[in-house]
Amino acid sequence: MRRVLLGALVVLAVVGMAGTPATAHPFGPPSTANVTVHGSSLKLVWHAAEDDWVALGQSVGAFDDPATDVTGEQKLQRSPAVRTYLLDRMTVRQAGQGCPGSLHELTDVLATGATITYECPADVDEVKIRLAALMDLNEAYRTVLVGDSEALFTATSPEQQLRLSGSSSGLSTVLPLAIGTAVVVVLGLAALVVLRRRRRRSA
Repeated sequence: MRRVLLGALVVLAVVGMAGTPATAHPFGPPSTANVTVHGSSLKLVWHAAEDDWVALGQSVGAFDDPATDVTGEQKLQRSPAVRTYLLDRMTVRQAGQGCPGSLHELTDVLATGATITYECPADVDEVKIRLAALMDLNEAYRTVLVGDSEALFTATSPEQQLRLSGSSSGLSTVLPLAIGTAVVVVLGLAALVVLRRRRRRSA
């Protein structure tokens, strides 16, 4: 069903009914990204809506091929320009050094998204992540880094310094360095526990 929707959107974009890439879907749900860490490797999975993929492909000419025996999704998968675009706009740096990224095969992008694995010079603890895909098409686009904590990437703040706490299984929790809100919540919970204990003792 998702592939049918993508195909229909590609047709609409080609005939001009879906608007320009800059007006495709910037005010809908944001794209999302998830990060996992294992040693010096960082894997990022980016998900976008159907019409956002169409806007991306249209902007780099992925659908210019007039072949009718190839679906819109297949044109996205095979486009070198799409791969270059994603690698250029989603980057990871560690201590000032770039972590080379390798884009996995784009298979069923609507369900599985785009996966990039970055190899950093040392074990990943604190890195600078840039998530700027689609933001060159319209500044209203944004990406949410999801996990136990969330970080919002926008056109005015496409790159953020993040601390990643790894686990023995290789999974990570994303912790923005600016964690003032989280500290307040923790302190508030601690105060609530102390207050309840005092009430029990006085009772």
